Amino acid sequence: RKIFLPMASRTILAGIKTSAVINVGTATLAALIGAGGLGEPIISGLNLNDHATILQGAIPAAVLALLVQWSFDLLDRVVIPRGLRL
Repeated sequence: RKIFLPMASRTILAGIKTSAVINVGTATLAALIGAGGLGEPIISGLNLNDHATILQGAIPAAVLALLVQWSFDLLDRVVIPRGLRL
């Protein structure tokens, strides 16, 4: 049996990209169990009702998620053959 990886590469990379971005977003929830990370200022800000503290954790987490998204978009351009791009 033959597998046409170039045909499936777009879908495979899209799934990996989606899971990576979701992983960055849910990593902020680690602060809820005391594991720290970018979610720590968000949780502290919610407890103190301090919007500036919330943004100290939310903005870097959002920027990190965008960087992951853009890096996968760049990888998409490099790896996916030109004829298969949308």
